[in-house]
Amino acid sequence: MATIRDVAARAGVSVATVSYVINGTKPVAPETAARVRRAMEELDYHPDASAQSLRTRTTHVIGVVVSDIANPFFATLVRGAEDCARQHGYSLLICNTGEDLENERIYLSLLSRRRVDGLLLAPTGKNDELIGRLIDRGMNIVFIDRTPPHLQAPAVLSQNEAGAYQATCHLIERGHRRIGIVLGLPDVSTTAERLRGYRRALAHYGLELDEDLLVYGRSQVAGAREACLALLSRPNPPTAIFATNNLMTIGAMQAIRKLSLRCPGEVSVVGFDDFEWAEAFDPPLTTVAQDPYGIGQQAVGLLLGLLSGDRKPEQVRLPVELRVRGSVARLEGG
Repeated sequence: MATIRDVAARAGVSVATVSYVINGTKPVAPETAARVRRAMEELDYHPDASAQSLRTRTTHVIGVVVSDIANPFFATLVRGAEDCARQHGYSLLICNTGEDLENERIYLSLLSRRRVDGLLLAPTGKNDELIGRLIDRGMNIVFIDRTPPHLQAPAVLSQNEAGAYQATCHLIERGHRRIGIVLGLPDVSTTAERLRGYRRALAHYGLELDEDLLVYGRSQVAGAREACLALLSRPNPPTAIFATNNLMTIGAMQAIRKLSLRCPGEVSVVGFDDFEWAEAFDPPLTTVAQDPYGIGQQAVGLLLGLLSGDRKPEQVRLPVELRVRGSVARLEGG
């Protein structure tokens, strides 16, 4: 069985340097650290994780709590977090809440007991008290994608309001005046931010807000499909729909097809979140593109900076981009 001395000899470094790489107790040049890890792999050397944790009071594990890893947005975000974490010798422990309050409470308690070094959290918006207690006890938490309504903490987010403003302006500039908006969960911060962008665009063009055009799709395909079926079946339906996440965009398109309507001929659509299938739709979907991979990477970078004391708590917002494709028709006068 290989020893730490064998690893040091194979990598051409001191035993102390191998220890620094394993425990993360001192900075090591990236090239040297990579050589040490390669030697560990070649020799099949595995340090005793429990003893290591006792010595360093670290586990080199980051907890990640998201609503649904099957959602392409969160899958890409977690991939970005994982790639960054791996480069720094960390692993991820991933939990899915399904936007459920009790699931979130269970996972937060579990991760606290497991003594993860830090946490990336996409909160449901309903567990502020518990999250606040964890922060008060010293747990390093970086919020991803969204923030709780009553807590101030480091976060990496998208420019949600700006993206919704761009999407709504795009529709208005093409002649649309009755624009339905499909919103996510009421307690989630991204819902409020995207609604603000929608409202601001209407106000900018002197259009009144029609509350009947606001529907909630619960951030899911089925929820959005049912909401859009009802919206488009009204006597005075909207000429365009702005769906505020990727899954709800799919639900909106399903509703349009079920009602045998043509997109964009009879109903135009803009989505929020760009995803691989957007160009494969017929028509290709106009969307507001976020950078979930970048959110994941920057969140881990921020968390590691907090753990090392090299960074102060901050809120980072990544830019979004309106990607115009073929799902928006220009109406007369637009």
